Amino acid sequence: MAKLNLEQLRQLRDSKKNDLRRRESVGKDIQIIVAMGTCGIAAGAKNTLEAFIKATDTENLVDTVLIRQTGCMGLCSSEPTVEVVVPGMPTVTYGTVDAKLAGEIVKKHIIGRELLDDHILNQAPAGVR
Repeated sequence: MAKLNLEQLRQLRDSKKNDLRRRESVGKDIQIIVAMGTCGIAAGAKNTLEAFIKATDTENLVDTVLIRQTGCMGLCSSEPTVEVVVPGMPTVTYGTVDAKLAGEIVKKHIIGRELLDDHILNQAPAGVR
């Protein structure tokens, strides 16, 4: 490994600190749960997960939104699937979530508190998971 200069070391440190903040679950009521079963991964769930990470970083939501992975949700024909939990709103499962739709979910659902009706596969009443 090449030697790093001081600025590169600082950037690496800041990047790792941000990674740790993203993984912290305490105090995060909002959740984005990406299905990462075999069918989800084959349909592009890894890109979807990365798009959610990028969108929440861009919108400075790292300290308020928990992004996590789960196995198959049983909705193989609609992969990649994503469950979004926001307090005071219905728990929603979105289907066929690509990078573009991930950005819309962050902006419209999480920030704007507006459901994206055209992409909802399943919806539970607020407070029910």
